[in-house]
Amino acid sequence: MLRKTLSSLLLTFVLLCSISTSAKDAVPLADDPVIEQRLIVISEEMRCLVCQNESLAGSRSDLANDLRREIRILITEGKTDEQIRNFMVERYGDFVLYRPPVKPITWLLWIGPFVILLAGIIGLMVYLRRRNQAVPSTTLSEADNRRIDTLLQDAKSSSIEK
Repeated sequence: MLRKTLSSLLLTFVLLCSISTSAKDAVPLADDPVIEQRLIVISEEMRCLVCQNESLAGSRSDLANDLRREIRILITEGKTDEQIRNFMVERYGDFVLYRPPVKPITWLLWIGPFVILLAGIIGLMVYLRRRNQAVPSTTLSEADNRRIDTLLQDAKSSSIEK
């Protein structure tokens, strides 16, 4: 009885795994390899809006497939690369570009990481200074200095003997 239950659970698990990992159909390429090459060049410069850290050319999301299809249509209509980029920016904003232009709206994208790094360095320096000031400075007496010298001499002589 237990064996039948375990085997049926295993079979169910295998079926569920095979269903969920089925591959998607390949996206058909353009009839013209020149169009496809141009599509790849343009879409490498754009960010997938779903994946965000992946280029439009490398993403396999449904939205990326739709955007690549749209770019193919624009290419076949005779649009230039710049016109296609402008169309995508008008529709999705500067975020769609991996290298957004430097303008007041995108200053945070360009300067933000450096500001955060500078703030972190300043914060670390302030923390280290406060920590060093919190440790009391003690001066050793003459007797303590003689005791330390004696310990160092003993350590030195014992290391020479070995």
